[in-house]
Amino acid sequence: MVVVGIAGGSGSGKTTVVRAISEGVAPSSVAILHHDAYYRSFDHLGEEERAAVNFDHPDALETSLMVEHVDRLSEGQVVEMPVYDFHSHTRTERTVRVEPARILIVDGILILSEPELRDRMDIRIFVDTDSDVRLVRRLRRDLLERGRSVTSVLDQYERTVRPMHLEFVEPSRRHADVIIPEGGHNSVAVDMLVTKLGAVLAEN
Repeated sequence: MVVVGIAGGSGSGKTTVVRAISEGVAPSSVAILHHDAYYRSFDHLGEEERAAVNFDHPDALETSLMVEHVDRLSEGQVVEMPVYDFHSHTRTERTVRVEPARILIVDGILILSEPELRDRMDIRIFVDTDSDVRLVRRLRRDLLERGRSVTSVLDQYERTVRPMHLEFVEPSRRHADVIIPEGGHNSVAVDMLVTKLGAVLAEN
């Protein structure tokens, strides 16, 4: 199994790159684990306390469970990826069944800053997009998909998203094998990556 890590700031276009790879190589050959599915459950906290949690810090995620799932998939085992509720900031009782595949994509803003995850990757990618573009995309996503207000999104951006990006996400780009400017809109870079993965599959 080839493990591909795709990192980058919030709103950088990671999802578009993941989709392009999956569709370009063949969906049946790809399994995907999303780091943000592994947020810890904060149901022991009150609603206001949960909203104040720094979700952009590595400690907010149960990365050890994700590492365990990567290892199990590498061994040919099926795993149950958690499902996180971003409205209530809690992990639901539901899971998503992920079966082993020839390519495993691991995506998330902090995956390259986590040594245990990084060491398990064969190819490390950093999606690099201007901060103003990322903010607009994050704002649109949180308003439309997560039912949040403009004020809450901007407050979180100033309080945790931007500081954590500068402290953890941006420095992690030095671990990347490939940096893709402008994310999924960079068709040349994405096509080269798909071609590379296709060649890897053909060799095995």
